[in-house]
Amino acid sequence: MVRRLQLVDFRSYATLDLAVDGELIALTGENGAGKTNVLEALSMFTPGRGLRRADLGDLARIGGSGRWAASLALETDGDVVQLGTGIEPAEGGSARRCRIERAPVSSARAFADHLRLVWLTPAMDGLFAGPAGERRRFLDRLVLAVDSDHGTRVNALERALRNRNRLLEDGMREAAWLDAAEQELAGLAIGVSAARMETVTRLAALIAAGRDETSPFPWAEIALEGEIERMLPVMPSLEVEDRYRDLLRANRGRDAAAGRTLIGPQASDLVVLHGPKQAEAGRCSTGEQKALLVGLVLAHARLVAAMTGMAPLVLLDEIAAHFDPRRRAALYEELGRLGGQVWMTGADPSAFEGMGAKAQLFSVLQGQIAPA
Repeated sequence: MVRRLQLVDFRSYATLDLAVDGELIALTGENGAGKTNVLEALSMFTPGRGLRRADLGDLARIGGSGRWAASLALETDGDVVQLGTGIEPAEGGSARRCRIERAPVSSARAFADHLRLVWLTPAMDGLFAGPAGERRRFLDRLVLAVDSDHGTRVNALERALRNRNRLLEDGMREAAWLDAAEQELAGLAIGVSAARMETVTRLAALIAAGRDETSPFPWAEIALEGEIERMLPVMPSLEVEDRYRDLLRANRGRDAAAGRTLIGPQASDLVVLHGPKQAEAGRCSTGEQKALLVGLVLAHARLVAAMTGMAPLVLLDEIAAHFDPRRRAALYEELGRLGGQVWMTGADPSAFEGMGAKAQLFSVLQGQIAPA
């Protein structure tokens, strides 16, 4: 549980020192007051660029020093540990720093020993009907919450793809270079696909075991579709790697014409069905998609707890705005059973009525936060 959040020159906050003791934390205020900025600060305690995927330099307060810092006091089983991150000026730009108990650590991956995060934002509302790339990014965030090395694998895969694409642009004159590039790419592709498939398989099993036909958040059926994903369940990984490498070699001409590698985990898709209706999620109504997405994120939070032994910190931006009172009450009941801490935002304080005795409500006004 987060017990204290401190910010310096982060987004709209010159300084912030916020002490909390609730399990459900709600931040209310007008649009632009800085509610989401708080969730974004919390999301920086995991690998990557946070829930807005912003460049690190853009997080610094306009008119500030150009630096920013965020610090958490995190309580687990009575013990308190301090985590810190931020950027400092460095040669050629800014460098991110991460610390645990004020001692430097190599990267934000080290925070995973103390904290796992799950989040849902309004930008994700069109996930099911949008492009496959958004669903892959969503899936990689799900994987990262249970496997802190996944981000490193995905970044390495993207570099390997860019390298092969450059070689193809040069006219494939150096076959030996392409062979070496595809050897590296194939190994990384199998690693990324296998990690995604394991998470999808585990999450699907957890959802199936906990189906509740009466829940206002319908259960989902999920699967991962792609060339590698069709082979992995029925072949040894090394054989899949060999076959994928053969596919890369055979499709060099087509990929060169397309300007990109057409087969591989970068082209896979997360397929989601509305379980009770057996309908494609992207064809459901906006309200059904929102409820389905919430149910999927809640299931993922339970999976993180089961796989890591840590109930995750859950960040829900503008979560209650589109739900009726029955769904809101069910949501707060579900959140209370997760066993971790949940931070929520919303413009209307009345939307958070009925959260219970373990909740705290705060009012946000232009970089200032006070109990509501």
